[in-house]
Amino acid sequence: MSARPLALSVIMPARNEAETLPWSLAALLRSDLPRQDWELIIVDDASGDATAEVARRYADRVIELPGPRPFGPAYARNRAAAAARGEILVFIDADVCVHGDTLRRFAELFRDDPSVGAAFGSYDANPTAPGLVSQYRNLLHHHVHQRSGGDADTFWAGCGAVRRNVFVEADMFDEWHYSRPQIEDIELGARIRSLGHRIVLRPEIQATHRKRWTLGAVIRTDLLDRGVPWTRLLVQRGSVMRTATLNLKRVEKVKTVLVWGAVACATVALPTRDWRWLIAATVLLLVVIAGSAGVYACFARVRGLWFALTTIPLQLLYYLTNGVSVGMGWLVHHTVGEPRPDPLIEAYTEVGAVLDPPLPSRRRRDPWRETATP
Repeated sequence: MSARPLALSVIMPARNEAETLPWSLAALLRSDLPRQDWELIIVDDASGDATAEVARRYADRVIELPGPRPFGPAYARNRAAAAARGEILVFIDADVCVHGDTLRRFAELFRDDPSVGAAFGSYDANPTAPGLVSQYRNLLHHHVHQRSGGDADTFWAGCGAVRRNVFVEADMFDEWHYSRPQIEDIELGARIRSLGHRIVLRPEIQATHRKRWTLGAVIRTDLLDRGVPWTRLLVQRGSVMRTATLNLKRVEKVKTVLVWGAVACATVALPTRDWRWLIAATVLLLVVIAGSAGVYACFARVRGLWFALTTIPLQLLYYLTNGVSVGMGWLVHHTVGEPRPDPLIEAYTEVGAVLDPPLPSRRRRDPWRETATP
């Protein structure tokens, strides 16, 4: 008889998620991993609705962080991890519904492969939010995860797990620099890898994303919460051009350059009325579209050919945003420096104030204090 799976602690940060939690928590309770093998810890991050009340119906423990301002998912996950009893910490977002076998697959992966320090799964092909933008965004994440299985250089906390000892060794999430949902999971993954631990992406470990996206939310997220912070971190580490993981693979960088080349050609064509520049812009865009054939093929299989065709402008906008992110991230890094917490937090920290809940703390391994490689 095989050994019982390792005990899991499922950790879910939540802010104003009273309407979403019944879906995500009911999905967790339908897991085929026996309930006695895992615990559920929910952190209510200064919600203004009934999040805590709903959470108490399902969770083994609810940690309530006082308002009025949220502490952020990095801080919330760290507080839950400090209270967790499991050997494996499983991070699930509040708008994510795991499949019935998700927890069991995580448990079996860590039990059967001691070399794995952290792992994450994939969104499935059935996002629930209607609308072109929501379907496009969630299915794009599905496609990226499905084609990128195996060893990874990053981590994803929407549906990811890490050994407790690895999490502690890596100094947990960076709650000092990331006070709202940004790249705290990506940055944690970089530290885990720097310690020599393996991170694997397992596409068969899946969950449904219920997030509703608007076009404005997509642009804000890609710029302010993903692209710019990620670029700032990569510039600090001197690894902007060397990083080649997930959506930072070389081909993605080339397509970003081609889209911006098309913009440049079109900009020259309009005032000069030299339509050769416009033809050049069209050719560049067609090359980018052809280079993304795998994305559109995935969309066509899942939602049909018409849906795939209607996502072409959104995919081109994605590459435009990538280019803006690099430029803004480089500029912000060199003019502002490292991300800073709230000035009041810095002031309290300077005088050694002891508060409850505790102040966000710096990691011992602080990438923002490292010297960038030229």
